[in-house]
Amino acid sequence: MTGEAGKLGLIAGGGELPHAIARRCDEEGRPLFIVRLDGFADHHLDRWPGATFGMAEIGGILKALKQQGCAAVCLAGTVSRPDFKRLKPDLKGASVLPGIIAAATKGDDALLRKILSVFETEGYGVEGADDILGGETLPGGALGAITPTPEHLSDLKKALHVAEKAGELDIGQGAVVCDGLVLAVEAQEGTDAMLSRVAELPADLRGSPSARKGALGKAPKPIQDLRVDMPVIGTRTVEMAAAAGLAGIGGLTDHLILIDRKSIIDTADRLGLFVWGETRS
Repeated sequence: MTGEAGKLGLIAGGGELPHAIARRCDEEGRPLFIVRLDGFADHHLDRWPGATFGMAEIGGILKALKQQGCAAVCLAGTVSRPDFKRLKPDLKGASVLPGIIAAATKGDDALLRKILSVFETEGYGVEGADDILGGETLPGGALGAITPTPEHLSDLKKALHVAEKAGELDIGQGAVVCDGLVLAVEAQEGTDAMLSRVAELPADLRGSPSARKGALGKAPKPIQDLRVDMPVIGTRTVEMAAAAGLAGIGGLTDHLILIDRKSIIDTADRLGLFVWGETRS
């Protein structure tokens, strides 16, 4: 992706992904304007040009994107589902909010598609985070120096299967399996909170730093739009998986975004975890 792609409007929630996208735009000289979603976007994003808006201030967001000359938008970062009754929409927001609420009753994927359609109707292209980051997705096989044992790989494959089945029900993107036992399934709380729950389980159910076992598997929901909600891991994911005693992390090849590939590899190797890309035929 280059500056020739036009100015990017980054609709930013929380987490590491918006930072990675902003840094990539800097590296490539691509002009950027960040719409910081109030209550979710990290204050460190203030270093880039942008403005803060409430989730329902759709008119203000669209006006700012137009004034800034943005050609495309990217939605990135964690955003929890709001209490729609507490939102304070502007005029444009009030006109589209009923449709958004109706979509939300059908699940997160329908909600995201409805939100995307608002920007597409206004003429903005929608870019996926993986495209902007230059295809920094999980390759097949071992990413670092550590290769999973057959037992660990069996746990990972089951975790991915559970994550995909949960995704079919629009629940979440991740699961943890240890010795064939499902320890946790990600829902609205997110991956970090799920791993914290695993770390609090009895020691005989999970691994430990001296005897690691089990795996975190992350897979996209089969129904979701990958431009918006492809699974992500970063250094923090590796650290929290290690704290939970897990042996490693894995995902489907080319369907898991890596935030700072080198740091993920260095951290996984240092802590003794595998990072594995499972290739499907």
